Amino acid sequence: MTELTDAALAKFRQQLETERDELVQQQEASDADRAPVTLDQQSVGRLSRMDAMQVQAMAKAVDDRRKLALVQIEAALKRLDAGDFGYCVNCDEPIARKRLELDPKAASCIKCAS
Repeated sequence: MTELTDAALAKFRQQLETERDELVQQQEASDADRAPVTLDQQSVGRLSRMDAMQVQAMAKAVDDRRKLALVQIEAALKRLDAGDFGYCVNCDEPIARKRLELDPKAASCIKCAS
């Protein structure tokens, strides 16, 4: 693999920052879905509570994946700042450019990821 150009690195940084901003906005928008379900029998029926609990569980699962993606984005941005972006964190070999284009968060080459 040829070394990544400054323009390519800037493009990857922009992609990562845009994805991070979108994830943060989604996280803020879904706060209500993750709120505890009230057990007030007078205001909500049993099936409505079950539906609310299911929505809450799904929102928490999505939020967990979102948090993982945010951690991966921050790690990729740190690698960009350190000059290590595009190199496998395990074997220090270059990561294929196509892999980075598909997922700029990728921290390992395809061989180490397998």
